[in-house]
Amino acid sequence: MWDRLTSALAGAALRLPPARTRRVAVTRDIPVRVRDGVILRTDHYRPDRVDAPTVLIRTPYGRGGPMRLLCRLAAERGFHVVIQSCRGTFGSGGSFDPFVHERDDGLDTLDWLRRQPWWGGAFGMFGASYQGFVQWALAADAGTELRAMVAVATASSTRDSTYAGESFALDTVLTWVELLQAQTVPWLARQWELKRGQPRLAAALAHLPLVEADRIATGVTVPFFQEWLEHHTPQADYWRTRIFDDRLDRVRAPVAMVSGWHDIFLPAQLRDYAALRATGARPRLVVGPWTHGSPGLFVAALREGLDWLDEHLNDRAAAPAGVDRDTGAGAPVRVHLGGTGGGWRDLPDWPPPARPTRWHLHPGSALRTSSPVPSPPDAFWYDPVDPTPSLGGPLLVAQRAGPFDNRPVEARPDVLTWTTDPLEHAVEVIGPVRAEIHLRSELAHLDVFVRLCDVDRRGRSWNVCDGLVRVDPRRFRSDATGAVAVPVEMWPTAHRFAPGHRVRVQVSGGAHPRYSRNPGTGEPLGAAVTLRGGRREIIHDPEYPSAVVLPVVHSASQASPS
Repeated sequence: MWDRLTSALAGAALRLPPARTRRVAVTRDIPVRVRDGVILRTDHYRPDRVDAPTVLIRTPYGRGGPMRLLCRLAAERGFHVVIQSCRGTFGSGGSFDPFVHERDDGLDTLDWLRRQPWWGGAFGMFGASYQGFVQWALAADAGTELRAMVAVATASSTRDSTYAGESFALDTVLTWVELLQAQTVPWLARQWELKRGQPRLAAALAHLPLVEADRIATGVTVPFFQEWLEHHTPQADYWRTRIFDDRLDRVRAPVAMVSGWHDIFLPAQLRDYAALRATGARPRLVVGPWTHGSPGLFVAALREGLDWLDEHLNDRAAAPAGVDRDTGAGAPVRVHLGGTGGGWRDLPDWPPPARPTRWHLHPGSALRTSSPVPSPPDAFWYDPVDPTPSLGGPLLVAQRAGPFDNRPVEARPDVLTWTTDPLEHAVEVIGPVRAEIHLRSELAHLDVFVRLCDVDRRGRSWNVCDGLVRVDPRRFRSDATGAVAVPVEMWPTAHRFAPGHRVRVQVSGGAHPRYSRNPGTGEPLGAAVTLRGGRREIIHDPEYPSAVVLPVVHSASQASPS
């Protein structure tokens, strides 16, 4: 009774399509045995509807709480919903080892589905973050029975997101390690730790060497965290069996992708989109003003996902793929343009046509589209003992992620900024963003962090997108003057810089603890304890034209209703 009432209220509040039935039978803790004998605990939500297709969700985050509501909402809209705990989590046997068993366990679960009397011969998959990784692990081998996928804030490969710019995404990885371990402790103990502000996690993020950080955060040594510290080089064989991007050309199911501009996996997810498009597929892409795990992302994913599953599993032909049923506007790509005067935009593809425009660093902290002029470099000292802090941006925890006023960070002496004059006309930037930074450094080992900001009329500096690259002498060579050219791939974006606002570029030596600090010594990632500070010069003259390259779109493009 209470489940029915809750789902009815949630469906109305979220503006979901009307329920097809309120009669849903739930069977919990079904033992599904996989090939090595491990039992995976599984729940089945069965609607009172003949020949209902199936939606499979595999998750390491439990089958209760919000997931119970999601499963019921989907079942009421005409789907058998099967939700399964990944091995080593929430009653499932074995040990949880990220990405290792998901393909085989997914195939064995599919084989179990085929043997059920209610199986109708077609299924789809739904899920966010790790729930999306398990979809990609299975998708290439699922055959024609897989009719639809909804991949939310996720990607087929995690390696590049873990080592963005060949650094280490310390905050994301260690926070996830702590979250997984926290699922095994009593609820009250967890709430007390959250109320205290997670001091153990904070201490672990600041600790060296990193090989001890998991024990400080959780009280135990976590094997996969240790392995990720060890196998961090691009050539490491370790990741070859843990990523699935080399099989995207074998995926035949229609895919809907939902993400946010400040999501930790956005660049990798957009690469998945491009790879699917290269095969001739027409995936659906929605990117909004969301962070990883934010409520807005959940709501958008639920609406978009249920609509996509209904369209492709129930053969609904009321509207073609990619049609937004609020506006009636048909487009395979829908993005939210941030900034003042932005809004939703419907696009035929990603990225849209744009004019790559170089905004050069000039003397006097000026940022201009005009060619660079002869000028001395600007310099700062980076000290890993007091690392430049990260503020907002793409983080795992939604409350700490997204746009923040960057003035506290920009006031530090280890952060340099270049800013335009107030804009006379709006500048709309939609697409991939990159920077080209020329520098000289006392140390051969360093990080380069570049951030694009929107400075409003009140002087507040809001981060739009950013990127970091780890520099070492094996990957980067200096010229005869000691100058090194560092290309920085930044997060893609869609943002409108309003008239009267200013465009700002930050350059610094890191963003801790989002990225692990660079010790400046070249010591191994997990073992480094010696910290060396050093001076670096950012060069911006005709010979070394440091710049940020923005994809400027035609200003006549029109916004559509939210």
